[in-house]
Amino acid sequence: MIKRYKQNEVDKLAEILKHDGVISVPTDTVYGVCARINSVKAHDRLIEVKNRPTNKAFPIMCADEKQIKSIAIVDEKAEKLIHAFMPGPITLILKKNNKIPDYVSNGKDTIAIRMATSKALENLIKRTESPIFMTSANQSGKPTCTNLKEIENACPTLDGMMEGTVVFGEASTIVDCTLEEIQILRSGPISMKQIKKL
Repeated sequence: MIKRYKQNEVDKLAEILKHDGVISVPTDTVYGVCARINSVKAHDRLIEVKNRPTNKAFPIMCADEKQIKSIAIVDEKAEKLIHAFMPGPITLILKKNNKIPDYVSNGKDTIAIRMATSKALENLIKRTESPIFMTSANQSGKPTCTNLKEIENACPTLDGMMEGTVVFGEASTIVDCTLEEIQILRSGPISMKQIKKL
């Protein structure tokens, strides 16, 4: 049985992450599993828990805009999207900051970024003192888990779970901001129409 924590127990969950652990958390879209980005050990442990191909980079969740700007290059377009839709069900593909180690982006010069979608997640990331890799709670290639029991069965080696519910039950809209023309790579709760309007 994986230990479950209430949303007000972020200190305990942050300690797990600081010690390179992997936990599951509820986001606004789906349940996610996460690990801190500033540790190769934590990154490799997340690959293990997810059984994920090593050539796929993980999306990253930041606490706030300041943290996004510490790891990614935010131009005017991206800034507009951040102000309009974050926190919310949107993932932005941005050029990574040169200081970010290669393992974080799997050698690519871009990273996929989300902003913490709840106070509990924002607190967790701030207490961990690092942005976190955030990926859907499932075994790679299998359907996303919809409750804690399913997560426990799919990812039995997790180091802890944050209780809570998810809202959309649909993955976030992915927007590539690195090209001249903004492109939607995956449709989701935020539409191209809303983005164009902005």
